[in-house]
Amino acid sequence: MTPRMHGAVDPMTAKSKSRTAAPARPKVSDYYGCNVFGLETMKLLLPKDTFRKVQDAASKGERLDLESANAVASAMKTWAIQKGATHYCHWFQPLTGATAEKHDAFIDPTGNGKVMETFTGAMLTQAEPDASSFPSGGLRVTFEARGYTAWDPTSPAFILEQETGSTLCIPTCFVSYTGHALDTKTPLLRSITALNNAALGVLSLFSSDAKKVVATLGAEQEYFLIDKEYFDARPDLLLAGRTLFGAASPKGQQLEDHYFGAIKDRVLAFMVDFESECFKLGIPLKTRHNEVAPHQFECAPVYEEANVAVDHNQLVMDIMKRVAERHGLAALTYEKPFAGVNGSGKHNNWSLGTDTGKNLLSPGATPHENLQFLTFLVSIIKAVHTHGLLLRAAIASSGNDHRLGANEAPPAIMSIFLGAQLTSVLNDLEKGVTSKGTDPQWISLGIDHIPAVIKDNTDRNRTSPFAFTGNKFEFRAVGASANNAIPMSTLNTIVAGQLLATKKEIDAALKKGKTLKEAVTGVLRQYYTESKAVCFEGNNYSEEWVKEAQKRGLPNEKTTPAALKGFALKKSVALFAKLGVLTEEETHSRYHILLEKYAKDIDIEAKLMLEMASTLFVPAAVEYQNELSKTLASLSSNGINAPAQASLLRTVSEKVERALIGVDELQAALAKADAEADVEKKAYAYCDKVKPCFDKIRVEIDGLELLMPAASWPLPKYREMLFLM
Repeated sequence: MTPRMHGAVDPMTAKSKSRTAAPARPKVSDYYGCNVFGLETMKLLLPKDTFRKVQDAASKGERLDLESANAVASAMKTWAIQKGATHYCHWFQPLTGATAEKHDAFIDPTGNGKVMETFTGAMLTQAEPDASSFPSGGLRVTFEARGYTAWDPTSPAFILEQETGSTLCIPTCFVSYTGHALDTKTPLLRSITALNNAALGVLSLFSSDAKKVVATLGAEQEYFLIDKEYFDARPDLLLAGRTLFGAASPKGQQLEDHYFGAIKDRVLAFMVDFESECFKLGIPLKTRHNEVAPHQFECAPVYEEANVAVDHNQLVMDIMKRVAERHGLAALTYEKPFAGVNGSGKHNNWSLGTDTGKNLLSPGATPHENLQFLTFLVSIIKAVHTHGLLLRAAIASSGNDHRLGANEAPPAIMSIFLGAQLTSVLNDLEKGVTSKGTDPQWISLGIDHIPAVIKDNTDRNRTSPFAFTGNKFEFRAVGASANNAIPMSTLNTIVAGQLLATKKEIDAALKKGKTLKEAVTGVLRQYYTESKAVCFEGNNYSEEWVKEAQKRGLPNEKTTPAALKGFALKKSVALFAKLGVLTEEETHSRYHILLEKYAKDIDIEAKLMLEMASTLFVPAAVEYQNELSKTLASLSSNGINAPAQASLLRTVSEKVERALIGVDELQAALAKADAEADVEKKAYAYCDKVKPCFDKIRVEIDGLELLMPAASWPLPKYREMLFLM
């Protein structure tokens, strides 16, 4: 085999380009949102009455009449064509986890061999894509193809610019001919409505003037960047999203020198380009930095209303990958693309806000006196305790299984971190004693010219899956590749359900003649006592916590098939149905789809392992084995004894043999799993029988990588992918 030089198409050229002085860029504020058909644009282009109706449709859920829809469509078409768009699409989020789009040209024949650009209100508000080729979990059969996309006026239309052209994208819901939700957006919107209604009910107890409550979300996105040439040379990265083989690099993240380190020129050039594309679409990216693992990075936006934030995060992942290609890079959002280094998550910073500008999860200066805040806080604690397995199901995937609990991410146990101050307040509430207010605490740095730093009311616990961080909860257990709509709609639903129960309990206490304070504190005391087992302030990575959580009765399902049972629980199905988020059929369909997706993921990985081991690694090792045999034979014929080289040959031969035995075992397990007809049994077969075979093969192949000449190894190595750019 000839030696290879891995790297960029031309590493020196790429590096020299990135060192070239960047051209002057316009201020972000001058072009931010320029490709969004948002409120400011609509205000300029629409009649006042139509603009008001669109606002009401977005904020109040009122139906837009056809005349107004036609006016919006006409203005949208004119604006989009001026932006260079020739086509439009209904942009939706099927249950594949990705986004989907079918492009239609604006043109319409006029009958004289000419065309004109046409876009009507009917074309804006509804379209009919094929529903049979998307996952439905039994809601549809293959020959029943009709489905509908319906305009979501709460998320603005946008222009997606690509080198080959521009397209007007209209965010939509996706439902079947029978009205079942076949997407992730529809349940999310329903959960937002349910949460709004439940939260307003609780706020009515405190004489609030709020007329609307929204869930807000800021989704931090972690990802890896590697050279595109390396990515294209790795079948496992290309088809499975992760490296199924690869010996650890001598240097990984052990020196802790990458996190928040200086950003390389080539990476920064990508980031600047990527952020610019996001800014055009009104995506408020605020932060960029190196993450813990080599070649791992993070971007984080300012929070937005949850529905728009979910759409924006889907766009972030899409734009990231498109822009990376321009720079000769590949952006990886899989949860664990490289073994032995930290994987990637997507921290969902979730809170509740009112139309009056109040954050309902902001404790204020005296949280012990803030009954309204405590009502929402304790209700959330109760919801997570009651529906811990459902919340775990909402983040379950084959990729996230590699990451959760791997001493780099929260464990599979759903628990809550509150911080010392709030824990003290709730403990006092449980005991029925009055908490004493505390002055803000200050951290003195002991340096005269550096000002003191004010402490937040909580520290941060990066090991907690669901941590309170001052005025929001950070749901840290979500995987990097996930569509946030699923965990967010689940979280919204369990909180909405609990807020309804809280309001009912407090109303019952008030009817018995108790004061508001007595009624609220009585209910909260009961709830906290019942649910405090889910609260944990310590190290979630520790084995002690695993044992303690078991004593507390908290579920700890480490694999996706087991975790997905959360969707099948009677109380989960009943809750979704009661709040109108998912019908019983829709909930069961999600369970079915996610089990099927898991089985397919492992099936692809298994077949890839078989192919790569049999056609790449074993042949390369046998060739090396033959070279060693010839060398030993030559030495022996010349009377030279070479025991170390003989030992090397023996080791290589043994590893090849064990790898081939592992291949045979994997093939047998794969055949049995594939033969299972029941989707639940199939998922468990892939999890319990097929997946364990992976390590037997990998350990031998990775061992061969460390023994064989680098020039003879058929694929890029970790040390190349993670340290050469």
